[in-house]
Order: sequence, then C-alpha cells, then structure tokens
Amino acid sequence: MSGGLIERHSLWSDEQKRCAAELEQQIKADDIKLIRLAWSDSHGSSRAKEVTVPVFLKALTDGYNINVATFTLDATGGRVFRSFIRGGGMGLDEMTGSPNLTIIPDPSTFRTLPWAAGLGWILCDEYFNDGTPFHFSSRQILRNQIGRFAKKNIDLIVGLEVEWYLRRVEQESLTSENSGVPGERGRPIETSSVEPGYSYHLESNFDLMQPVLSELAETYESLGLPLRSIENEYGPGQIECTFEAQPAARAADNFFLFRTVTRQICRRNGYFATFMCKPAIEGYYTNGWHLHQSLADRTNGLNLMMPDSEEEPLSPLATNFLAGLLENANASSVFATPTVNGYRRFMPNSLAPDRATWSHDHRGTMLRVIGGAGDPATRFENRIGEPAANPYLFMASQIVAGLDGIERELQPWDADDAPYEADRPMLPTSLEDALNFLDNSELFREAFGDIFVNYYLGLKHAELNRFKAYVEDNGDEDAENGISHWEQNEYFDFF
Repeated sequence: MSGGLIERHSLWSDEQKRCAAELEQQIKADDIKLIRLAWSDSHGSSRAKEVTVPVFLKALTDGYNINVATFTLDATGGRVFRSFIRGGGMGLDEMTGSPNLTIIPDPSTFRTLPWAAGLGWILCDEYFNDGTPFHFSSRQILRNQIGRFAKKNIDLIVGLEVEWYLRRVEQESLTSENSGVPGERGRPIETSSVEPGYSYHLESNFDLMQPVLSELAETYESLGLPLRSIENEYGPGQIECTFEAQPAARAADNFFLFRTVTRQICRRNGYFATFMCKPAIEGYYTNGWHLHQSLADRTNGLNLMMPDSEEEPLSPLATNFLAGLLENANASSVFATPTVNGYRRFMPNSLAPDRATWSHDHRGTMLRVIGGAGDPATRFENRIGEPAANPYLFMASQIVAGLDGIERELQPWDADDAPYEADRPMLPTSLEDALNFLDNSELFREAFGDIFVNYYLGLKHAELNRFKAYVEDNGDEDAENGISHWEQNEYFDFF
C-alpha cells in the first residue's frame, strides 16, 4: 500500500490535511529551526521532543517514534508497571518490553512560540506503530466520547475557569535537594509571595503582578488562546483565568497549552506558577477548576439547555444531563480531582462542594446552574475540579456521566439552597475513596474500557501507596498549612 503511515491508516481529517499542506510555508516564513512535538501524559502534563525541520516534515507523513515510558512511569520517574516481563505488567502483549509508540502531529494545533526565536510547537496523538490507537491516549479517549455525542447531533461546549498561584523565585540555582530519585521527587525551589492576599480583587495588590500578567496575556493572544479575564482571587498571588467557551476538543487542547505556557513564561521572568490545589504554605487557600458546560446543536450551534418556560431552570435534555452528572459524581470524581492533595478542597461551607448537589446560581453546590429561558449562555458550572486535572479525562468524564443521564432519561433530585446541609451523596474525601468508586463503576469501565480503567487505577494506586508509605513513616509532624511535605514535593513543581 502506497503512502506514509498517516495516509495508509487514514489518521487525518480533510481539515488536518489542509493545515499540513500549509505548514512548510509557515515554517519558512517564521524562520522555524526546531519544533516541539508535544503529547499529553496520563496526568495531563506536557511531554515533548524537539526535532529539526526535515525530521518534522517527515513526521507529517510517517509520524515520529517515542518510548512508551512516559505512560508507564509515575510523576517521579518511578516504574509503575513491570515493563520487561511478557505483557508489560499489564497483561497486554503489545506492551512487552517498553516498546516504541508513534506520535502523529495534529497540523491544526501548530503554533510558533513567541518567547523563543525559531521554535515551533505541535500537539500529537499516540498510536502503536501499526496505526492502532494507543490504549492510554487521553486525547483520543476524549475524542471517542465526543463522537458519542456527535451521533446525537450534540456538541459539548466548555468554558474554562482556572485558579493557580503566582510566586516569585528566590533560589538562584538548583541544589541536590531539588533533585529526586525514581519514586521520590526532590524539593521544589524556594519561592515567596508576590502580594499579601485576602484582599479580594484589590487593585493595588493586583498591580504588583501586572508586568508578568501582561506578558502572559500577550502570549495567550499570540497563541490563539481565547482569554476573557485575569483576576486576583483570594489567596496571596492566587490568579484566576477565564476563557471563552469552545467545543470540548478545542477547550481541552487550549487548557493543555495554557497550563504549560503559563509555567514557562513565569519561570523565564523570575516567577513560579503552580496549579497544585493547596500548597503547603501557611495561609494559602485551595485552587479550583470550574468547568462551565453547555450542550449545542451541531447543525446550527443553538444552545440546547435553555428552557422554554421561565418556570423551568433547564430544558428536558439538560435536566437529564444534569441528573447524570449528579448520579455519577463519585465515579467520575477521580478524573476531576486526581491527586491526594485535591481532596483537601471538599470542605463544608467553603467555595467547593462536599456532596452532589445543584441549584441556580449557588456557589456552594457541585453544579451551579446559570441562565434560563431566553439566555443563549445557559449552562452549568461543575465546581468539583482541581487545576491539576487532565483536561481530556475531566471533559470525557463529563460526557460519560451526562450521556448516561440522557440515555436513561434520569431526573435530578430537588435543587438545594442549603447544600452543605442537604441529604445528598457525599463526595469522596480521599483519592483512595475516589479510586474505589471508579473501580466499581460499570459505566466508566464500559465507556473507557477495562484496559484503560485498570491501567489508570494502577498508575494512581502507585502514587497513593507512595503517599501512604510517607505518612506511615512521618505522620503529620511536618505538615504545613495542613499539607504534608510529600504533597508539596509531589505536586508543587510538577503541575
């Protein structure tokens, strides 16, 4: 069969082919010398290889080989699965021996990076070398779930509202303490607060951060990230960024790029950005990621969530979708809050939920309904997420849960005006509880497949077991701000 791997296996859409045909000219015009081939690991963190232009152009025909290791090692570089026995420790022959994968560039995602001369960036999808989709590709898992909605002529539209912390770097060079070993991350670099905090939206405090925030805004614009606002939130240097609503696939890609770009730009300017939920720094508040979502008609883009009557909060379709999110809140929680640290958010009488509740415009509920009859921006905001979540898995989990409600025509329980007192299912209080809910979910095992669910459970249990071993050895003697040093080492500089 003629042609390269991409053509032989029909791995590109017509739109991707059109974009690919224009890339060589763009590379010449922008004087690109190196291109980062980036892909998402299972945590939603960006991994990349840099290649020269001739190698990149060949990758637009045949893809590019990478080692599967970024999916079999944990965040410390420790080996989770027994890669060198038959089946790779997963019972999958194709995973034996830590084999190569082929990453296929998505031409529609190409960017020229504005902060480094001659550097391009492109997002890739993972395949086995015979063109078979890789089991553990979270980007492809989201695409599969979007396809289920597409069969019903529905688009999931997502608006991003993300909190993170900006701090100033106070350490000139790395020491041996900053370097870990497989299975144990080193200490994060030393940083300090950039403003006092707890003066919500105070302009004078906000202005202390303006130089780096202005550069971030300029960078987002140049990369096509549809920024709406930058706000100074509650904690010291706590920032919230919001972005225009986009179809789910694009919104997930935008979040993926936003998180890695923010960290790089801040570091180049002597600052430090972390998307860890709650840092082990005294007085620091939790970060959340609120996922605004609506349903749209794929044909004409009309909002399908608006009710016909002011007496109803949502359309019948949206009501079913809402009920599915409530019904499956516990099983989906690990994809919204995938870290040990993230479960520090689920506290009563806070700005985060502690049980599966909903109401109209109530920030204490899990699902906050916004809009109503005649409002084309009608949506709900799921407040369960943390900013360290994998965007592809978080959004895919929302489709799985909500589509279950639509297909079974589920009805939600009554709205809760006192959500922290409501007799509703409690959300998991730990990563371990969340993993158990996923393990026992027939819905997610069917939607994501047993292969992926078992893999993800293995990956996250390895992380959990390292935390448990630390607690057994150290207790909470070293806790700061109620957070262990293990969590600070594990998440502060990884996300």
